[in-house]
Amino acid sequence: MSYHPDSIRLNKAISDSGFCSRRQADTYIEKGVVTINGEVAGLGDRVMPNDEIQVDGKRITENENLVYIALNKPVGITCTTDTRIKGNVVDFINHKERIFHIGRLDKPSEGLLLMTNDGDIVNKILRAGNEHEKEYIVKVNHPITDDFLNRMRNGIYLEELQTVTKKCTVEKVSRFVFRIILVQGLNRQIRRMCEYLEYEVVSLQRIRIMNIELGSLPVGKWRDLTKEELKGLKESIQDSDNSSFIDVQEKKVPGKRRRL
Repeated sequence: MSYHPDSIRLNKAISDSGFCSRRQADTYIEKGVVTINGEVAGLGDRVMPNDEIQVDGKRITENENLVYIALNKPVGITCTTDTRIKGNVVDFINHKERIFHIGRLDKPSEGLLLMTNDGDIVNKILRAGNEHEKEYIVKVNHPITDDFLNRMRNGIYLEELQTVTKKCTVEKVSRFVFRIILVQGLNRQIRRMCEYLEYEVVSLQRIRIMNIELGSLPVGKWRDLTKEELKGLKESIQDSDNSSFIDVQEKKVPGKRRRL
């Protein structure tokens, strides 16, 4: 049986939260008082980082020291919590808490990546349809034309994903550089859009996610979000319903039982 690389055993997730030991977690699971996203869990179940786990009606995240981090991800670091993968973002940060990334940046890209151990906020940010802005600076291998800008703005058909990208803001910065603001999180979206127009991305940097800006944070460094940033983030997602969460970047839908 194959498992999703970001999944872990339920008893380990409970133990990692500091709620109790793995053996005690198994006892709770056997009693039928552990739920995953509202569904009664069983021994051997696995969970994803953003799943909501409750023990006897109490969210285990309430026992954690919730952290919210902004990282300037370098090129070459992989957005995965699978520590078996060399260069994974979890080992790169080496935080004392079990944190996970909100969305992804592909390995050849750099820039702002948010990380946390708050599964609820992850679901709300990533849920399809919330239309939260993400801003990028992109350098390509050909001079940028008005036709290129207009076609990027008005939507590109991505055959592999069988979808047309949503209209977006695209502005020329210099001869080979443009700024783009997306409200989607399709896999390799900007690179695929450019490829369709016979352009190749030379470098791609994310500089903003919603109200969080990369600013002068050096490549490879991270910082905790400020109180003002966290407040603004939570206010912008307060009406989000995480019950129908879809991570369009990974194209996965959480099931009722996590045997991944």
